[in-house]
Amino acid sequence: MIMHHVHNAHSLDYHIPGTLVLVIGAALLVAYIAAARATGRHLKRWPVLRSICWALGLASLAASLIGPVAKEAHHQFTAHMTVHLLLGMIGPLFIAFSRPVTLLLRTLRTSSARRLTRLLKSRYVQIISHPVMAALLNIGGLWVLYTTDLYAAMHESRFLYTLIHIHVFLAGYLFTASILANEPAPHRYRLPLRVIVLILAAAAHNILSKHLYAHPPVGVPLAQAETGSMLMYYGGDAVDIMMMIALGYQWFRSVSRESPGGNLKPAA
Repeated sequence: MIMHHVHNAHSLDYHIPGTLVLVIGAALLVAYIAAARATGRHLKRWPVLRSICWALGLASLAASLIGPVAKEAHHQFTAHMTVHLLLGMIGPLFIAFSRPVTLLLRTLRTSSARRLTRLLKSRYVQIISHPVMAALLNIGGLWVLYTTDLYAAMHESRFLYTLIHIHVFLAGYLFTASILANEPAPHRYRLPLRVIVLILAAAAHNILSKHLYAHPPVGVPLAQAETGSMLMYYGGDAVDIMMMIALGYQWFRSVSRESPGGNLKPAA
């Protein structure tokens, strides 16, 4: 039992300046809204709901970096898991719903938009944006983090702590974007593949949460591991259900477009 408390006693007390996070978040929110309004004058009006999703995504990321939950996450596993959900799942989901790449392409000059399009067409982007690869980077990274000594090590090094948090967000966003596939992309994968990958990734996430319930990371008390893993399990399920609903809506729209007059045909 003493071993469970070693990490909490010596964990790194590192906090990101709250003012910096708020300033960056406010700047990103203003830039997004300004771009939406500017492009709406000469193109199709940008939906308000996407701007709301952008704001919710930024708020989720900010809550994972500053405030009481972020502060407690250095010492308490349940708080850490809350940060994981906000930074790696909830925040990326809302940001993906806001479709920032689409808005950026609408905003940029033609030459800049073409350069961005060439980047999106690159072999590297094609590889990492494949749903299977994105799932491996996202869920596989979590398995490495929580089943090795990496979780304890990240709380002893500012560099490692920052690097892992960046990875959690980027991998979470990449996975979410690859599954939703709601942005302009030269490599758009079929809906059945994305559904299968989402189901398998959700299963792997749930298996990991059950594993952590019985086998806590080094230095984490069993009681905290139990509550944290339950939060991981049910919170992850909630996000996965939202993604599945979004995919169902995509299927509904595709079937409606393919049916004469927009009427649904019964499945064969």
